Amino acid sequence: MIDNDASDATIISRLDACQRQMLRQGMRRILVLSGEFDWCGQTAQQVSRHFSGDWLWVSPNEQDTSPRVKPEAVNQLLGQEFLHGVFDAREGLNVEALAAFSGVLRAGSWLILLVPKWQAWPTLPDADSIRWTERSEAIATPRFISRFCQSIEADTQALLWRQNSAFSPQLLSSAPDWTTPQGEPTPGQRAILDQLLQADDGIWVLTAARGRGKSTLAGMLVQHWQGTCWMTAPSKAAGQRLSEQGEEAVQFWAPDALLAHCESGAAVNADWLLIDEAAAIPAPLLQRLIPFFPRVLLTTTVQGYEGTGRGFLLKFCASLTDWQDLRLTAPIRWAQQDPLERLLDDILLFDEPDYSAVSPNGASAPVQVKNFDAAAWEQSPDLLADFYHLLTSAHYRTSPLDLRRMMDAPGMSFAAGYCDNALSAALWLVDEGGLQPDLAHEIWAGRRRPRGNLVAQSLGAHAGFPEAAVMLSRRITRIAVSPAQRRRGVAQALVSEQQQFAAAQGLDFLSVSFGFTDPLWRFWQRCGFETVRVGGQREASSGCFAAMAVLPLSPQGQSLCQQAKRRLSKNRRQVPVEVAEVIWPQKTVAEDALLDDGDWRELAGFAFASRSLDSSRSALLRLLARSTEPLPALRAILQQGNTLPEVVSTLRLSGKKALLACWREETRRAMQSIDPTRCARAKQFAE
Repeated sequence: MIDNDASDATIISRLDACQRQMLRQGMRRILVLSGEFDWCGQTAQQVSRHFSGDWLWVSPNEQDTSPRVKPEAVNQLLGQEFLHGVFDAREGLNVEALAAFSGVLRAGSWLILLVPKWQAWPTLPDADSIRWTERSEAIATPRFISRFCQSIEADTQALLWRQNSAFSPQLLSSAPDWTTPQGEPTPGQRAILDQLLQADDGIWVLTAARGRGKSTLAGMLVQHWQGTCWMTAPSKAAGQRLSEQGEEAVQFWAPDALLAHCESGAAVNADWLLIDEAAAIPAPLLQRLIPFFPRVLLTTTVQGYEGTGRGFLLKFCASLTDWQDLRLTAPIRWAQQDPLERLLDDILLFDEPDYSAVSPNGASAPVQVKNFDAAAWEQSPDLLADFYHLLTSAHYRTSPLDLRRMMDAPGMSFAAGYCDNALSAALWLVDEGGLQPDLAHEIWAGRRRPRGNLVAQSLGAHAGFPEAAVMLSRRITRIAVSPAQRRRGVAQALVSEQQQFAAAQGLDFLSVSFGFTDPLWRFWQRCGFETVRVGGQREASSGCFAAMAVLPLSPQGQSLCQQAKRRLSKNRRQVPVEVAEVIWPQKTVAEDALLDDGDWRELAGFAFASRSLDSSRSALLRLLARSTEPLPALRAILQQGNTLPEVVSTLRLSGKKALLACWREETRRAMQSIDPTRCARAKQFAE
């Protein structure tokens, strides 16, 4: 740690000279402290005492003398500004939080990053990995951490202070003095503001990286517009920031509440709808909301910590009939070529190509496919960048968390499609299944739900097929095609090749989970996938119902697929209407009221194990149709449509737990009365 000897005084003197230069040039720099846990923390505290500033800490650990936020709460800071900060990565590195935190540090700031001993760091368990590896325990993440370390070492403007090693902070290269904007619009902001103030109608989409003044510009529009502006955003905090920028109140609506208001027929008394961080709002909701307003301004981040605006432009905006593309490029919170921004852009691959200007080629070249695993990133860093950038162009919620998962999460595999030797398509898959039969049965029974195995577990826990978690499968988690090659069968060719590759490896099926839309469903159908499960609630991320589909590869996979497909068809009345009309276009559906073996298993799972009511709902409805028992608790909730509080009150129960126990007891009684022999066999299976 720092004491008062001459060498340490020299370090502080050099850091002071660096910071004065940073203020003059409008720059920010990273200072990495690497060493033992206590040395890093104490050194950061002592350095911070030599420089006045906010010195906010981002850390999972409490701080005695400094203000602190947890890494998962950093996004609440966006829109604010701080001078100097400390990011604690001694136990784990949350890169989204690091990137977001860097975005709130203004010119002249130090970002002090605390990390473990330098040589050991790539081999140490990273606590943040628990969020994205689907593992219950932290794992080492050597590929990403090695990449991070190499970028720090190669950057002459980054400062690395290692415990027990010599350290001599160096100045930046000379640069012109920088002047902080004084509240007036920058030339770029003024040009866009003039367009918006003259708009009679239309949809305007403003994209920019952090620190470019998007919210400030939206606030200027509110301030100068003579009429009424409404606003929506993923969080109310964003609305408050815009109100502050506009120096007057802007009526804020939560996205779903605003849509409900508009579709109810209520008056929409607003000249402008401002939608902040639009890429974080489900696209179907935006599509329904926009037509209610004469003028709409959508803002979103190009280099996102929540996702990327490039994909938003290419995917969502392409669905609009007419829109205006607005962009801010010059930073206003710091100077151009800021060392901190440039470093993180390089590490996190934020500088993706602008695919929106790409035009389709005249002819379609054959697709050459290469299969590989994450080890390829070490030998081919350019492939990593190209692959990740292609994903961001197609999935506008791609974030640094995905980059970390791609590089170090277990069970990842990839396929790249090349046309004329250029990367044209990317396929990202994750291995699933292979669980022990006892664990798979416990998942089916509702008594266990380990992390991971999204589709394999869901087919057991919700669709009633525990064998799905025992089989070996591979789930397609992302697929992307470059704009120049879209609608030419490239994606389908990539999936077809992966089908053959996985079958040769002895897998039982491929799977995919997606937000159900007609075009997406038809694409997966063309690829040979069969829909085997549809959720009953819309996903917050996509605004769509979650659907799962499988492509069988083995006889066991084929049997599972056919059984699951028949089960879904039998339970089709529980599938959301808009989905059912696509999957089964016939208008009339014959009611299948027979209790088959699958029904008896689901009923037993609910009556004698811990399966949920929703996972057994269709079987329970058929049970009620067959039973002559009163069954007041089940009939009230499933047939009469009463709410939980109403049923609890009517039956004078103590609460929801007592109601659940009552449902299970009524189910046992009904099963016993209909067929005691089958009831006994089903009970034995469940237990």
